[in-house]
Amino acid sequence: MLRPSWPEDAPALAAAIGEARVARMLTRVPHPYTLADAQAFVALPRSAHDARFLVFAHEGDAPELVGGIGISDEGGTPQLGYWLKPDAWGRGYATEAGRAVIDMARHALPIGRLGAWHFLDNPASGRVLHKLGFRPTGAVMAKASAAREGEFPSAAYVLDLDGRRSEPVPIAA
Repeated sequence: MLRPSWPEDAPALAAAIGEARVARMLTRVPHPYTLADAQAFVALPRSAHDARFLVFAHEGDAPELVGGIGISDEGGTPQLGYWLKPDAWGRGYATEAGRAVIDMARHALPIGRLGAWHFLDNPASGRVLHKLGFRPTGAVMAKASAAREGEFPSAAYVLDLDGRRSEPVPIAA
């Protein structure tokens, strides 16, 4: 299940994304990631066209936060980004959530192309991007990692969102 973040998600978000193995693969997430960081994130304003979601699994009695996914603007280019907590790795959640967000972008957002990237020391993320139809551009660039306090090589990808375009429709209220 994908849904926008709610204030009551902050404790679970802080625990999930605060895991060092997660934070080190993201650009803006510091380590340690605190409850205050999570509260600030869930309080960010959202527009009707924001494609920024938490990912929940339904394997027990209640939904469990397993990650996050969204489209952000990096230098004028829409970029798909995602993260999963370690016990959700290798279970198909990133691919399933990625397909849903790409479908939203294709049919509800005024986007013709999506970019994405992964740190070279995270090849599993590259495999997810490949499954989603992204193709490598061949570019390798340095990307910052707040958790690692430095810049590290990353591979760039692109996905053309061909097909019929329609007027943007709200995807979140």
